[in-house]
Amino acid sequence: MSLMSKLLTSTIVTTTILSAGMSESDLTKYFKKFIVKNPAVEVLDAEIIETKKIDTAKGWEVYLTNMKLKHNGKEVSVPQTVFVNGDLITPVLMNMDTNRNYVNEYKPSLSVEYYKNDHLLFGERDAKHRIVVFSDPQCPFCMEIMPEIMDAVKKYPKTFALYYYHLPLLRIHPVSGTLVRIMHIAQQKGQSDIVYKLYSLKIDARETDVDKIIKAVKDHSGFVVTKEEIEAKEVQEAIANDEALAAKVMVTGTPTVYVDGKWDKMRDKYKKFLP
Repeated sequence: MSLMSKLLTSTIVTTTILSAGMSESDLTKYFKKFIVKNPAVEVLDAEIIETKKIDTAKGWEVYLTNMKLKHNGKEVSVPQTVFVNGDLITPVLMNMDTNRNYVNEYKPSLSVEYYKNDHLLFGERDAKHRIVVFSDPQCPFCMEIMPEIMDAVKKYPKTFALYYYHLPLLRIHPVSGTLVRIMHIAQQKGQSDIVYKLYSLKIDARETDVDKIIKAVKDHSGFVVTKEEIEAKEVQEAIANDEALAAKVMVTGTPTVYVDGKWDKMRDKYKKFLP
């Protein structure tokens, strides 16, 4: 069960009447009354990240939000999409003719804070197109498409700039917790190609022995790193910051790809810009 499921524990979808001109205060009340059903979870606040009109659903807007919750003494941010039409609000909007679920169609746009130099993996900063990825090196689909994206950017650095964010899915791939820190260290040392090489690393996804992971990385890529480097506070904070920036734009899975600030659901939009 996902963290979101544990916190919400709600299985009934309701369409609710609220006042027009939805505010963060309105949404906080709505989340408290209709979305969060777990009595152990406190709704602290709601943040509207972005709103968009839905051209194919007349009168409806999508509100991309983050719920600020408190659970077991810890504050967490959980993404929540809702749909608004005048006085109506609902967490799910479906087209019964096409079976289209609009929840799966929208993510927030990226702001300039996602294009900082320390996240530029390949390509030139002033390239024509900017690609942002949130990825886990042990995610099977990431292992399939990330090398393709990196190859394209490396081949056409004036066309593409690739900004990379670590999002290890530890519940599925515990080994990624150590791998992403090694990748971050390699980036900081100017060895971005190590990030590329580690996408072909064959290792048990459940491995947690740091010494074994360090050796596997060295044997596969030649990159040498120490346990002390991996456990450094600044390295752990850097990964935590990547995860926080992912949560800020409602990214929960990998690989998530943006092209020129817009979510690319199919993860291949960059191909139409290939020279």
